[in-house]
Amino acid sequence: MRKVLVSGAAFAATCVSAVAVPMAAQATTPGPSPTPSVSVPSDTPTGAPGSDAPTGPPGSESPGSESPSGTPSTQAPDGEPEAAAGGGTDGVVRAKAVMVTPKLPRSATYNYGPSASQRVDAYWQPTPAQRAKARGNAERNAAGAAGGAQSATRPGVLIIHGGYWLGGSKDGWKYFARRLSDAGYVVLSANYRLAPKAQWPAQRDDALGALRFMKKHARTWNLDPDRIVVLGSSSGGQLATQIGTHGTGTDLVRGVVALSPPNNPFLAYRDGAATDASSRQRKLRQAVVDLVHCAPGSPEATLEAADCWKRVEDADSTTHASAGDAPMLLLHATGDFVPVTQSQGLASALRAAGVQVKVQTVDGDMHASDMLNVDGITPEILQWIKAHTKARP
Repeated sequence: MRKVLVSGAAFAATCVSAVAVPMAAQATTPGPSPTPSVSVPSDTPTGAPGSDAPTGPPGSESPGSESPSGTPSTQAPDGEPEAAAGGGTDGVVRAKAVMVTPKLPRSATYNYGPSASQRVDAYWQPTPAQRAKARGNAERNAAGAAGGAQSATRPGVLIIHGGYWLGGSKDGWKYFARRLSDAGYVVLSANYRLAPKAQWPAQRDDALGALRFMKKHARTWNLDPDRIVVLGSSSGGQLATQIGTHGTGTDLVRGVVALSPPNNPFLAYRDGAATDASSRQRKLRQAVVDLVHCAPGSPEATLEAADCWKRVEDADSTTHASAGDAPMLLLHATGDFVPVTQSQGLASALRAAGVQVKVQTVDGDMHASDMLNVDGITPEILQWIKAHTKARP
C-alpha cells in the first residue's frame, strides 16, 4: 500500500510510516495453547500519562486468524520506499515524498496460562517460504528451490511491561515490538497477574511462564529458543532481572535489558517514606506493600513479619545474584524516581560473581521507556541485544 504526498517545497524526501489495524474481538476461553486466541488489537496512542509504553506513531494492521504453525490467513502488506523530484515550468523544483508502509510482522495473542492475565502478544516475520505460500505456487516453488538458508531461525526478545506491579499492559509495546521484529527478532510481549490481587511471587512465576511458553512453541515463529533476551520496563524491569538471576540465568536467557528497574523493593519502600519523597515514590512505596501483602520492617517479632521479610528479600534481585547469571544492561535517568542506586547494588553482586553488567544513566528526569526517546539510547539497546543474541559456533 502506498500513500503519496506532493509538496511544493524545494526538497525530495522518502519516509516510512507504520500502518494501523482495526481491533479484533478477544477470545474469552482461557487455557495454554500454541493456538492464538485473537489477532493483536489495533494500536492506541502510546506514552499516555501513567503509562510506561514507549511513544511512537500510531498504526494498524489487517486482522487475520492464525494456525498453530504460525501461518496467518491474512498477509501483511509490503512496501518499498521511493522518491522523485522534478523542475516545474515556473522554475520551482517540485518534490514528491512517498510515505511507504513497512512490512508489518505477523501477530497473534496467545494464552500461556489459565488466567485471563496470562497472555502474550507475538510478533514475527514469516519465512520466505511462508510469504511465497501466501502469494501463489510459482513463488512457493522458487522459495523451495532457494534452499534452507532462508529459513534460518531468528533470535527473540521477551518484553515485560511496567506499571508498579499494579497495572500496565503489553498493548503499549506494539510499536516497539514491531520495530524489533523488523530488525529480525521474534518478539513476545507478556501480561502477568497484577498485585494486590496476586501476591508475590505470582508476577515472577508468570514472567517465567511466558518465557517457557516462548521456548516451547519456538517453531511456531521460527525462533531459536537458545537466543532470547528479556527486556523489561520499570516493575517489568525488576521481573526481567529476576529472570536473569533465576537459578543459572544464562540457562534461560542470553541477557537482560532493564529500564528503571526497582530491583530492591525494600529500598523503594524506604525511599517512599522520606519527607521529600515525590508522589510517584510514595505510590511505589504503597505498591511494594500491595505486592508482598505486608509492610516490610514491621518491628513485631511474629511469624507473619518473618514471612513478610522472606517475600521482600525474594523480590530483591540482588539476593539471587550468582555465577552464571545473564549479562545485563541497566538504565536509569539521573532524575528518575527509581534512582540508579536500585541497580548499583545488583550490579556489584553480579560483578562479584563474574557476570557482565553495565549500569548507565541518562540525563533528565524521564522514567523507564521514556528513555527510548533519548538520542542514541534505542540504537544502543538494539546493538546490545544483537551482540548478545549472536549464533554460537
